[in-house]
Amino acid sequence: MDSTENSEQNEPRDYRDTLKLPQTDFPMKAGLPKREPDILNHWQKIDLYKRLRAQSETREPFILHDGPPYANGDIHIGHALNKILKDMVVKSHQMMGYNAAYIPGWDCHGLPIEWKIEEQYRQQGKDKDEVPRKEFRDECRRFAEKWIGVQSQQFQRLGIIGDWDNYYSTMHYEAEAAIVKEFQHFVMDGSLYRGSKPVLWSVVEKTALAEAEVEYEDYESRTLFVKFPIKECSDNNLKGAFAVIWTTTPWTLPANRAIAFSPNLSYGVYEIKGERLILCDALAPRLLEIVQKQHEEEKITCEKISDVAGDVLAQTICHHPLYENGYDFAVPILAADFVTDETGTGLVHIAPGHGQDDFELGLKNNIDIPFTIDEAGRYLPHVPLFAGETIYNEKGKGGTANAAVIEALKEVGAVLAQGKLRHQYPHSWRSKAPLIYRNTPQWFISMSHNNLRDKALAAIEGVEFFPPAGRNRIHSMVASRPDWVVSRQRAWGVPLTLFVHKETGEILRDDKVNQRIL
Repeated sequence: MDSTENSEQNEPRDYRDTLKLPQTDFPMKAGLPKREPDILNHWQKIDLYKRLRAQSETREPFILHDGPPYANGDIHIGHALNKILKDMVVKSHQMMGYNAAYIPGWDCHGLPIEWKIEEQYRQQGKDKDEVPRKEFRDECRRFAEKWIGVQSQQFQRLGIIGDWDNYYSTMHYEAEAAIVKEFQHFVMDGSLYRGSKPVLWSVVEKTALAEAEVEYEDYESRTLFVKFPIKECSDNNLKGAFAVIWTTTPWTLPANRAIAFSPNLSYGVYEIKGERLILCDALAPRLLEIVQKQHEEEKITCEKISDVAGDVLAQTICHHPLYENGYDFAVPILAADFVTDETGTGLVHIAPGHGQDDFELGLKNNIDIPFTIDEAGRYLPHVPLFAGETIYNEKGKGGTANAAVIEALKEVGAVLAQGKLRHQYPHSWRSKAPLIYRNTPQWFISMSHNNLRDKALAAIEGVEFFPPAGRNRIHSMVASRPDWVVSRQRAWGVPLTLFVHKETGEILRDDKVNQRIL
């Protein structure tokens, strides 16, 4: 073979004409950083959203009810995931033959916006409480308007198709008027009332928080086993004895008004360190271990003296451990179905102003429900021994109350044992500070008046759920939820539009006044 033949064999050949390849206008390289803005500009130029609506006006509508984001900062990966998934749902239904309109919106009221403005004040050395309310609200509105504009552009940059020029927001005056109108319906039909109950309270933000605003985080609490001297009883074995409670919130003990036991558990009188203690039988061995661990220098024994029947406990009254220091009221022992033998002593300290179960048990038994803590997390001036002591400071760190209460109890010999417990505890989703249950005056909408709960449950049955198990979850939530707390101690939000008689507290129910408000 000569060199000419070798040269022809080594030359590259063009096989394109022998292959059937797909033909496309798509470029070989995506070049998305450049092309995506061009695509979005094209959509805007041809008014794509309006075209889709015009082409679809005779179709069956598909509406995605979009829970709005807060207008309080740049979007993050969570916003992107949320909006992209919803955009896929809307676009796919448009392609499936529906008229799938999408109206974006923003939540503009409440704590997230206020918190941002307060952060700005703190950086400027300003005290929010010294700023006129109208000025503060105007700043909140301007802040929200700014971030609506920013987030709108960011969402559109993701390719989300919607009616961005006609968005809704909770701070639009039309939206606020609609809320007020519905609120007035509850005023007029008698569903609205003023009461007090323990609510989750942020000392840092000085407001009540709804469950949706609460996060549960690991937290280390001080624990205390406290002895309550028996004052009155029908069993001689209980005379001179102590009812022992266990608590993870020593600061609530000044608000104690009762002790709870379970009729389904067995109890006995036990002698530990020469003292007779009333304990749940299942928990006595564990308490002995704890006491022994804290007194390693001596051998601690635990001897059961006698059984204690439930009907005897139900007729027993204790002293408060600090009864000689201003707490000279009776502390009855009450039956309750929420007491268990999982931890503690089987006897539960009841502070009706600092827990939902405690509150309901107090109401059921006509127990005094005191106000002991102010909005800043301090004991009120009328609280003996502890006036002014703080639960948490303004930064959400531990205050002086726990130590003060424990020291006072030690001085009267009421502390049997103490320790620490790491557990899940409610925190504010915004400030990340731990919360407290605090008895406060609030406005409520009754879930039972005018059968509101039954109406809500019936409405749930008319909704199709995916997956179906979702119905059971929301049904149980509505069936068991307490009356709806609608008031907040905040400046930026829709006001409660009602007039109240200063002396009697009676609510003014007048349609003409309501119309003037609207």
